[in-house]
Amino acid sequence: MLRAAGVAIGLPLLDAMLPRGLRAEEKAEAMAPKRLVLVARPLGLHGPNFFPEKPGLQHEDTMYLKHFNNLRGKYTVFSGISHVGYPNGHHTATCLYTGTPADHIRGEQDVRNTVSLDHIVAEKVGRETRYKSLIIGSGMRLSWNHKGVANPGMGHQTTVFKQLFIDGTPDEVARETRRLEDGKSILDSVRGQLKSLSGKLGASDRDRIDLYTNSIREAEQYLQQDQAWATRPKPKVDYKPQELTQEMMIARQKQWYDIARLSLQTDSSRVIMLVHDEGGKAKIPGLNLAHHDASHHGKDPAKLEQLGIVETAEMAAYAEFLESLGGINENGKSLLDNTCAVIASNLSNASAHATQNLPTMLAGGGFKHQGHIAFDQKNNKQLCNLYVRVLQQMNLETDKFGISNSVMSEV
Repeated sequence: MLRAAGVAIGLPLLDAMLPRGLRAEEKAEAMAPKRLVLVARPLGLHGPNFFPEKPGLQHEDTMYLKHFNNLRGKYTVFSGISHVGYPNGHHTATCLYTGTPADHIRGEQDVRNTVSLDHIVAEKVGRETRYKSLIIGSGMRLSWNHKGVANPGMGHQTTVFKQLFIDGTPDEVARETRRLEDGKSILDSVRGQLKSLSGKLGASDRDRIDLYTNSIREAEQYLQQDQAWATRPKPKVDYKPQELTQEMMIARQKQWYDIARLSLQTDSSRVIMLVHDEGGKAKIPGLNLAHHDASHHGKDPAKLEQLGIVETAEMAAYAEFLESLGGINENGKSLLDNTCAVIASNLSNASAHATQNLPTMLAGGGFKHQGHIAFDQKNNKQLCNLYVRVLQQMNLETDKFGISNSVMSEV
């Protein structure tokens, strides 16, 4: 840390901080920050354009995967995985990264969720950065805490950028510090009142109070973390976000990826949940339909052609993001090597609202990447088995997540 006049500035991991001598390389690798990026695409991907027929690293190009040729050996596509037992429908989106039991999904307005993958990882690594995690993109709720309460996200790109990289004036910093202090004292007061009240309540009400108290504890932790960071200067980056309309969907996705890359590169956060807003009509040459309309194609060849146009552009933008991470050196490895990136959808065929054989890609993170791993497309493997493997790669000791029944040992 650099300290002066009450300001503490955290340094990034420097070569001078790395171990020397016996097993220095292994020790340096252990010190390197591990990061997680989860990307959600609510409208699925057209399987024939995405999944290869051949397994392994030498799989053939598909319409979408040809954009990832420069990343061979750095990613794995999985076919034949899903949250086995889930009903068909858009409403399963909220469970994509939780893997809540199927009997918790009783209808579109009745989903009892469990904790999401990003939340668990953020609890492990989030205390070391300004932001425990970033939940960005559309308003869909995909990040959940241990009590099944949705974590708040941020949907405006310039606001997110400002929070990450724009310092306030001295008066604004002082005001923010006072706000945090006031918030902490208010929480202490509320907690005391709750403790007094709990002794007078029945069992079900005490459960509700327990849920509320846990939410307060989490808020306190965020306040304490915010307070520690309030006086530290934010990193400066040579980037200026643009105000983009809904029609500029691909440009918006690219800008979200830029913000994600910058937040990882500056170590502002090590856990990111990005949910894309895909429903509208994008300005892409040859595209005449809104994405949602094209995705509900009913096997109409004209609509499938339109779907291929928009999904090709989306996957090319994601490949560009991964390549940008791969081009950033971090103590002898790339930022991609130290970042586990997952892109997935709760739907395989949006036209049928199908939730089997979900399009899923794992990239980076130091895994034993296989190019394409093909499981039985009728008797799917549990997607949560992959999530267990991701948690283990993030140095969390666990053999269970959601509805997993084993560990995805293939990577």
